[in-house]
Amino acid sequence: MTHPLDRISAALTLAAACLSPLFAQAPPAGDSSATRRAEFRALRTALPITVDGALDDVAWSGEPTFELLHETRPGDNTAAKVRTLGWVAFDDRNLYFAFQAFDPDPKSIRARFTDRDRAFQDDFVGLVLDTFNDERRAFEFFVNPLGVQMDLVQDDVSGNEDESWDAIWDSAGRLTENGYVVEAAIPLSTLRFPDGAAASGTWGIDALRVQPRSSRVRIGLNRIERGRNCYLCQASKLVGLTGIQPGRDIELDPTLTSVRTEAREPFPTGGYETIDDPTEGGLTARWGITPSLTLQGTLNPDFSQIEADAAQLDVNNQFALFYPEKRPFFLEGADYFETEINAVHTRDIADPDWGVKLSGKQGRFAVGLILAEDRTTNLLLPSSQGSRLASLDDANYSAIARARRDIGDNSTLGLLYTDRSGGAYSNRLLGGDALHRVGEKHTLRFEGMFSQTRYPQGFALDYDQPLGAFSGHAVNAEYEYSTEKWRGYAEYRDLADGFRADLGFIGQVDYRRMEVCGQRIWNGNGERWYDQISTGANVDETRTQAGDLVERELEAWWYASGPLQSEMNFGGGGGTEVFQGLEVDKLFVFGYFGARPASWFNFYVEAAAKQGIDYANVREGDETSISTGLRFDIGRHLRLTVDDRFERVDVEGGRLFAANVVEVRATYQFNLRTFVRVISQYFEIDRDPGLYTFEVESNEQELFNQLLFSYKINPQTVLFAGYSDTAFGSPSIDLTRESRTVFLKLGYAWRL
Repeated sequence: MTHPLDRISAALTLAAACLSPLFAQAPPAGDSSATRRAEFRALRTALPITVDGALDDVAWSGEPTFELLHETRPGDNTAAKVRTLGWVAFDDRNLYFAFQAFDPDPKSIRARFTDRDRAFQDDFVGLVLDTFNDERRAFEFFVNPLGVQMDLVQDDVSGNEDESWDAIWDSAGRLTENGYVVEAAIPLSTLRFPDGAAASGTWGIDALRVQPRSSRVRIGLNRIERGRNCYLCQASKLVGLTGIQPGRDIELDPTLTSVRTEAREPFPTGGYETIDDPTEGGLTARWGITPSLTLQGTLNPDFSQIEADAAQLDVNNQFALFYPEKRPFFLEGADYFETEINAVHTRDIADPDWGVKLSGKQGRFAVGLILAEDRTTNLLLPSSQGSRLASLDDANYSAIARARRDIGDNSTLGLLYTDRSGGAYSNRLLGGDALHRVGEKHTLRFEGMFSQTRYPQGFALDYDQPLGAFSGHAVNAEYEYSTEKWRGYAEYRDLADGFRADLGFIGQVDYRRMEVCGQRIWNGNGERWYDQISTGANVDETRTQAGDLVERELEAWWYASGPLQSEMNFGGGGGTEVFQGLEVDKLFVFGYFGARPASWFNFYVEAAAKQGIDYANVREGDETSISTGLRFDIGRHLRLTVDDRFERVDVEGGRLFAANVVEVRATYQFNLRTFVRVISQYFEIDRDPGLYTFEVESNEQELFNQLLFSYKINPQTVLFAGYSDTAFGSPSIDLTRESRTVFLKLGYAWRL
């Protein structure tokens, strides 16, 4: 088999050769507007700063670096109603920041102990750092009043924030008689930024304070013009960062994992027998090979799911459900691989023996590379009418290569190559994409891909897939218009029947879709009873490549946010849907309401009803769904959440089924590092077998329980210990435990 690395090397060489001459004369990103931005000077400190939540270090004794003056939500760049001072300092090892957040009513400050990245509903402060000063990507570091960390990556190209990124840094917070104080130290080796001749000593910067009360108030360093098609282009500049070196960021993360799983053999009457009892060591290594490029490798990685997936209903669905990536090795730099057509979903690399990843930015190029040998070959088989999951017995080599070139101040051009091969199976994809911003209101996106696939003959026959090699294209073209009062977009998407992205998540092919949407927005600006009101409508039509109608739909909605952090959304529409020759005229309505009436309690209710299709039996059916969620914060340490989703389908003759899934989570956070969590997920479905065209059970029940103890010094230095079990029930079997598992994981981050 040709190794994927050979094909990737050739692809990247070609990309560099093609792109570099074409855009070599483009001016550096951000230069044209840098002189118009406010500048704030970071202080070089001779003494290390002790991160303890007290502003008694010498570096904090002088004038603040800045003050947050602008309320950008709900106010429209109005004067901030509370005072917030910020300091930024650095030495040869760390970038430091501190905030003093004053509050006229300190008892109203919302702060609780929780796991990292889980405090976004609390009060918090922090920095947004565009370390390349290119207005495309930024690191975000936020801290709540008790020191809980939240870190993200802001991708201004896609407009997404990725909170799955986890860095190693220090923070502390302290409540005071007049507000709260926060300190943090970010190792320079954690950040990526140019050095040498490329280093200007200038970064883009925004600083934020979020104050959740009746409204969620956002106070910032910069004025933010609503409706502009970029955020980082409005950032100020942090200057004076001369003489710093990012270091090589060498890190070794050994792990030891032990799992023991027992199952009833035979089920349900048999006793427990051990079916899996491994104890394995693994190693992940990280090396900053340049100041802006990081190489990671992993051997025998532990990719067990410590964080259980949220419960979802999968009953009357055409397409497979999406589950996000949660494994640390794949999460860092994940934004480098994003595309509008979801051609990269690393969860498809299910059980690798080894993996290598390169990600970062070199000059104007953002690059990403993943190589892995995977024991499991899971497949998502799409069509115009639905998708299904399958797997091959063969292992595979998986490879993903991504390159994106900055063009001018606001535009990009990118390439993507993926390769997955094993035995008689192969899937290869090559694509290009472009983004062009025209002024402050208009954004154009284009993406084109081509794939070639071959399945083993027996598999192709079993799953009704093409025999031999087959290919297909994918095209996405999009126009967006954005102002403070008006939003709109038009999108055209075209996926051929033979298109496959087996390292992505593409659940539908063989279609052409056109969609147009318009929206009117009214902002309360802190002066009206509402924070924001909007209304809009969209129309879309989907047809197969042969021109047959799949769906035509017109939808209108109304949205409002206001007091008590409330949100509501109501709407409806109608159209036509065709499924396996059945054409149905449908009507639908939906509604959502959620609020946080007190600091310790929030809730939501969501409901929908539609005339639709019973996909399992290919006939008309009326569908009703209701979802509810409750969350209770008891003191500063205990959180309880309850989520419930109910769904039913009625057909001619009666109720086809009624299904319900309930999830209860209870977490006790002892301190910043330690918590205990209990999860229970219960699913039940009642069916009328007489209304089905095939044999089904009248009742099924499933129960999943998990108990987890977590001690986490940082994202890689961890101790996890837990227990989980699953149970199943039917008319002939009482709800009976099927299997049980105990697990232990030790991980350590050794930084050189």
